Formats: sequence, C-alpha cells, structure tokens
Amino acid sequence: MSLAQADLAGLAQRRILLGVSGGIAAYKSCELVRRLRDLGAEVRVVMTERATHFVSATTFQALSGQAVRVSLWDEQAEAAMGHIELARWAERILIAPASADIIARLAHGLADDLLTTLCLASAAPLYVAPAMNQQMWAHAAVQANVATLRQRGVHLLGPASGDQACGDIGSGRMLEPLELREALLASFARQVLRGLKVVVSAGPTYEDIDPVRFIGNRSSGRMGFAVAEAAAQAGAEVSLIAGPVSLPTPAGVAHRVDVRSAAQMQAAVLEAVGQAQIYIGAAAVGDYRPASVAEQKLKKQDGDGLTLKLTQNPDILVDLSAQTVRPFLVGFAAETHDVAAYAQDKLQRKGLDMIAANLVGGGLGFEAADNALSLYWPGGSIELPRAGKSELARQLIAHVAERYRAARP
Repeated sequence: MSLAQADLAGLAQRRILLGVSGGIAAYKSCELVRRLRDLGAEVRVVMTERATHFVSATTFQALSGQAVRVSLWDEQAEAAMGHIELARWAERILIAPASADIIARLAHGLADDLLTTLCLASAAPLYVAPAMNQQMWAHAAVQANVATLRQRGVHLLGPASGDQACGDIGSGRMLEPLELREALLASFARQVLRGLKVVVSAGPTYEDIDPVRFIGNRSSGRMGFAVAEAAAQAGAEVSLIAGPVSLPTPAGVAHRVDVRSAAQMQAAVLEAVGQAQIYIGAAAVGDYRPASVAEQKLKKQDGDGLTLKLTQNPDILVDLSAQTVRPFLVGFAAETHDVAAYAQDKLQRKGLDMIAANLVGGGLGFEAADNALSLYWPGGSIELPRAGKSELARQLIAHVAERYRAARP
C-alpha cells in the first residue's frame, strides 16, 4: 500500500463515541452517524437526557446498529462498569451538538451524567461541535469556557455562521455532518508532513483601476484554505498567503498574511518560502494589471467606451522554479477546456513538481462547495473524483507528501 493509500484508508473500523446534548441541531447528528458508518466507522451514541427531547434514542439505535446509552444509572449496563468500558473503547469522542450547558460542565470538570463522566474517564481525544444561539455563543462566559477547553487540548469544531432555528443570523450553527466527518477523518491521518514547513497561497488577487474599481476573478479561496488546513492536520507548519477573501484562518495554520494584488502576493510568498520545503500555489493570481492606476475615480464619458492598457503580472511559480535552492512546487490550473493538455504544458513549462488541474464553470470549481482534481507530475498522474473541498484537500496533501518523499527522500 502506498503512503497516499494508507492515509486515505478512511474511518474503517475506527471507534467513534458520539455524544449528543440537548439542542435542535441534534437532528443533524442522525445524518452524522450515517455518514460515519458509510466509511466503515463503528459508532456508539451517548445522549444526555435533554437530547432525548429532540431526537429519540430509538432513532440513533437504528442508525448506529448499537444500543444507545442515556443514564449513568442503567443497572444492567453498569453491572460491569459499562461507562468505563465505553471510555476505554472510544478512539475519538465527538460531542455534536455541544450546547452551552455541556461546554460549561466540561470546562468545570463536572461528571453529573453519563456523557460528562465518560469525557473525564477516557484518554481519547475529545472533539466538541458547538451549537447555540448567536448571542449565547458570543457571551463572555461561553467564550471563557471555550478558551478553557482549548487550553486543555479539546478540539473545537466550529461553529459556523448563518441562519439559526431561532430566527437569528450569526455564529453558533453546528457544522454540517460532512464537515464533522472530515475533521474526524483528518484526526486519524498520519502526520505525513510533520517537521516540514509548507507555504500555501489561496484566493483571488485584485488589481486596482482607480480608488473604486478593480480587476479580479471569481475565486472564493475555499479550496486553498482547505489545502492549508489539510497540510496543518498532516503535521506541517503552515504559512497561508491569502488574497482578498472573507474566510477565517483555518485551524492549525501557524501564520497568515493577507494581500490584495499579485505583486503583494509575490512579495509575501517569496518572503515566506525562504525556509519552506513545499509551496502549494492554489491562489488564482491575475495574469494582468492596469499599466497605471488612476488617482481619482474615472468618470463615465459620452461616446466611446473605456480602454484600459494592461501589463503582465509577475509569475510566482516561474520565479520560484528559477531559484537555485527551491521548495517542492505544486501549481494549480483552472481551465474551461482541454484541462489535461494545458495542465501538462504548465507543469513542464514552469518546471513544477506537481500540478493540480480542475475544470471550472458550469457549477464546478469557483463558487462551489465541491470540486474534482486531476494531478500530474513528471511520469505520472491520478484522478481525484468530485468531492467536498475539505476531503479533496486531504487527498491532495496525501499525494503531495508521497511525491515529495519520492523526489527528496
């Protein structure tokens, strides 16, 4: 089995203890159980008493194929110290949803029900997916409890921002089941990049025409941010060079530099790669910029349209490839047609070690939640089928690590 295949083995036979606390987001946990089992995980569910007001234990039992535990005072289960057996059985504990109440009880080390007792009695890594009203999430007491859990090594997953069941809009939504599954997948991935420094560029670049207008592209930055997070999960020290996007810094990323133009991105990348072993250029860097930027807003003129003179932007990958001592270079190619031909030409012409190519347009690539990639390197290639960007990024990093080790043993 290759290095990449080993890291993509998924959750087969992994033992996941899912804790469900009281909250309307408990309905999402039903889907999460199904998604985990799709990849071969063994899932056992422990519910708080309040959680049973939202979803029945029977539902989780049917989905998991295992008896569901609710009470610490289950005489039959506890005859053989069942809570200790469960605590030892689990390889990962995930609480989803995690209400403000259970976050507070975890932070204060309480063990007044089965779920909190298990968390104290288990050596398994603990993952918490908060779900609550946006005002509750912002409350100083909740944030203090969250900070305490982080300091103790508890992994916080989310929350996301958006519409809430109460009608509010803001942070506090539980992450979607597939996102939580991806986090658990990543937690089992081997640290294939441990000890390495990786620089990732992501997002678009904007080139100003005047103080109001600019030339840009439709890149959201989500693929590049997912790659940065996957590299961090694989053990790398990651520096992220981000174009103008509205995305939070991915968990585990050590350094982030925000830029706007191609020239700024070039300068930031060249500074960051000095000690790096791998550079992944996932950013959609603009090929051209206006030859001059107007100091004042250009006014609409009657008659003919506006003519802009453009000049070529620097090519970051070409500059890095020309260096005497250079990192392992991974480029991206977003194409609307003839993907393989253009990607392989770019691979050779720019002297890259690997290129990840994808088709854009028609719901693929930009402004989409998922993607598909074709990977090419000198003498080889592989197709990564359409999947969520987090999952795709994890697969990409596994192959980058494998090719890096092959090229630089």
